[in-house]
Amino acid sequence: MAELDGAVWPPVPIRTRRLVLRGSEARDREAFIELFASPEVGVHIGGPRPRDALERSVPEVPGRRRGFFVVELDGAMIGAVTLDRRPGDLPGHLRPDAGEFELGYLFLPEAWGFGFASEACAAALGWFAAALPGEPVVLRTRTANSPSMRLARKLGFTEVARFEEYGAEQWLGVTSPVTPSG
Repeated sequence: MAELDGAVWPPVPIRTRRLVLRGSEARDREAFIELFASPEVGVHIGGPRPRDALERSVPEVPGRRRGFFVVELDGAMIGAVTLDRRPGDLPGHLRPDAGEFELGYLFLPEAWGFGFASEACAAALGWFAAALPGEPVVLRTRTANSPSMRLARKLGFTEVARFEEYGAEQWLGVTSPVTPSG
């Protein structure tokens, strides 16, 4: 098992009222391809990727890495939640040395509008808070993405910065009261 800055990875599957958050498995490959080829999802991640290219490039067990949770509903993958270190070369940080953990999520369009992202992200944040107490988590979303802005606030993120990234205004929120660095 790998370490996520002191936390054992992968964790025991996390069960919520409707979902299971777990590590990636080979059976998730087709859902990964669907997720990244989706035009609806692509709007939020710089465009969909060509299905044929994904078929060639997606590994047998996609997403197998620290901080990557598959979100499962009734035995099938419907999305993913990630907790990764935000790279220092990107704008939007809390500390001068950067490296904060950033919450990310993607869901298949047919799973939108049912509260699954809220439920899965809250579970991942709960696991993270227990595994790494006191460590802040940031979330970045386009200000134009009103569903993500609502979700960020629902999850308890408060705004610390706005900046330009990927050709659009971004909103950066944090789950703990940390003063942003310049």
